Amino acid sequence: MKSTTEQRAWYLYDWANSVFPVTAIALFLGPYLTSLAKTAADSQGYVHPLGLSVDARSYWSYLVSVSVILQVLVLPVIGAAADSARSKKVYLALTAYVGAAAAAAMFFIDDGKYQFGGVLFLIGNVAFGASMVVYNSFLPEIAAPEQRDAVSSKGWGIGYLGGGVLLALNLLLYSNAARLGISESFAVRISLCSAGVWWALFTIPVLLGLRDRPGSAKPASSFIQLKHTIAGLRQYPQTAVFLIAYLLYNDAIQTVLAVASQFANDELKIPVGQLTLVILMIQFVAFFGAIGFQWLAVMTGAKRAILISLIGWTATLIFVYAGVKNTPQFFVAGAAIALVMGGSQALSRSLFAQLIPKGSEAEYFGIYEISDKGTSWLCPLLFGLALQFTHSYRSAILSLIVFFIAGFFLLVKVDVERGEAKARS
Repeated sequence: MKSTTEQRAWYLYDWANSVFPVTAIALFLGPYLTSLAKTAADSQGYVHPLGLSVDARSYWSYLVSVSVILQVLVLPVIGAAADSARSKKVYLALTAYVGAAAAAAMFFIDDGKYQFGGVLFLIGNVAFGASMVVYNSFLPEIAAPEQRDAVSSKGWGIGYLGGGVLLALNLLLYSNAARLGISESFAVRISLCSAGVWWALFTIPVLLGLRDRPGSAKPASSFIQLKHTIAGLRQYPQTAVFLIAYLLYNDAIQTVLAVASQFANDELKIPVGQLTLVILMIQFVAFFGAIGFQWLAVMTGAKRAILISLIGWTATLIFVYAGVKNTPQFFVAGAAIALVMGGSQALSRSLFAQLIPKGSEAEYFGIYEISDKGTSWLCPLLFGLALQFTHSYRSAILSLIVFFIAGFFLLVKVDVERGEAKARS
């Protein structure tokens, strides 16, 4: 498939924004904020943001849950507003640059400022999710139905490469911190800031390359439209079932990605330098996983390819629970995650695009994005509670399998052909 100029510009936003979930969410921010919270904790290991008693080790997973609760309120409204706007690119620019600014400001998170870091993460993650709503809504506009699996997979693959390139640069900085005369925490702060700068710079050609289409007629209030969207899902039962399945299994995927570095650093005692190598390896292996699953989708269909990836996720979590006890084993688990990660996410996006009624792309992706890159809700809450009450990372990780299994069986029930026909009508 030969990519058009607009498709190439669209791919570049995955390159631009993927550094935030990779550098900030998947690697540096979780362990860094956890260490700051543990330093600020009382004698029993608790911190007290907003007067609440929270196990310092659970602070990060609770933050992720709070950010997604905010996204539940914000993202569908952003989607409905973008569909009716004269320029969706304005919404993409606004949300992207608010998120990039929050990431860049993470440079100022130093000792004792774990709550400030939490606020920046909430702003950055909500803005990130909002920008992805608008970005994803361009997919049905720039690619014909038969192209969407390939276009979506290329976008994800290029995103993994972008995240990997910046992560490699950050690894060089972190591993040479002493030689450069800076502390490891200062290197972490520079790395977090670099994600925001990268995100902002590479968004510029995206905005120049994409073009706006006329918005569809919508009610004046985006909140009224949100109510209509949810009610309208009853007319698209296959879309609704897929959406519920996706919100379940992808909630678990995002939680695994968000807490993996915390588990590795706090439970396995893997130094951040070695952990960075694992995340870097995941980024480049995931590129080939995304392209490989796209080929698999050509042979079996997107739905079956996603189901195969969910079996892989479940098997990997069982392996983590029972067998991952050192750095080499964590590398093996990371490689397994990388292979299934790209396929499950890229193909889910393209399959959902097939099930959306025309003219409501951003509106429906506003609901979809509640559990997309770096965002999850129920699973981090469950993970945090399991960790707080069992004091076991392994038990907390095992609890996530329920979401993969539930999502698998719901996805089995989705009749894709019927859903596509209904969306077209």
